Amino acid sequence: MDTSKTHNAKVNRDRGQMNLVKLIERYGDDAKCRAFLEKLRWPDGVSCPRCGSAKVSHVKARNQFDCDSCRYQFSVTSGTVFHDTHLPLWKWFLATYLMCESKKGLSANQMKRMLGVGSYKTAWYLCHRIRSAMIEANPEKLEGVVEADETFVGGKLRRGSVGTAQEAALRRMDNKTVVLGAIERGGKLRVRVAPDTGQETIHGFLNSVIDTDDLDAIYTDGWRPYRTYERAKHQSVDHRANEWVRGDVHTNSIESAWSLFDRAVIGSYHKLSKKHLPAYLQEFEFRFNNRENPFLFRDTLVALLKGDTLTYEALVATH
Repeated sequence: MDTSKTHNAKVNRDRGQMNLVKLIERYGDDAKCRAFLEKLRWPDGVSCPRCGSAKVSHVKARNQFDCDSCRYQFSVTSGTVFHDTHLPLWKWFLATYLMCESKKGLSANQMKRMLGVGSYKTAWYLCHRIRSAMIEANPEKLEGVVEADETFVGGKLRRGSVGTAQEAALRRMDNKTVVLGAIERGGKLRVRVAPDTGQETIHGFLNSVIDTDDLDAIYTDGWRPYRTYERAKHQSVDHRANEWVRGDVHTNSIESAWSLFDRAVIGSYHKLSKKHLPAYLQEFEFRFNNRENPFLFRDTLVALLKGDTLTYEALVATH
């Protein structure tokens, strides 16, 4: 009997679509969580992360491995986002599942209550460590029909003196952060924080996320910087004239994505700092692009195993 095929079949069965009941049944204690992480990290058998040798000894008493070649001692969490965690692994699994399945995001306060962790700080750091791994390793560029738009994220509008219309517009935007977005119809979403909505910024963003050789059309609103991008393939709708749809030309897909993110900010996070906004956008993009992925929980765990350690000091650093 081919034991490798049997092993791979079992791993594939374990990697199936997850739900809360399965999560509790399969990974209700740290031993089960650790065993599953070992299968994900080393599907062909444990090997030393330092020298690559497969000659390792299992030190069960310490949940560690000892490399027989270079004598390096390591565990399944060494060098991963899980590194040096003081939380039980089953809480990590539950937190990861909750962040994957929460379409509008999950606040650190809600995570604190659901996991029963001791402090908001612990829950906030946990969420950010998971969020740091929620990124596509090799993102493909968008093609076909693409919609592009911008949104503004920030606090309440500041009151000020009446002034000129230009001064009023500046007051409305001086506490906002620009976010640019593009979406392939029926496909992936790309979102980025931007310094402004000028032509150079917008064109730079679009060039970084769109494969212009395989672009069939790009649809936007009437904002001038969009109109000068790929002129032959560009069409727009004039929202100022209450034109929202003209045949196939509309920006409903990207606006639906903005609406979902707005509901996350208003309903879950309540407020976001400008410093950490890129991380929240990264999580939003990752979850949106994996909305049809039945293996999202498994793939996020794999990303956590491959991701770099995020220290609390780095997370709260001012620069």
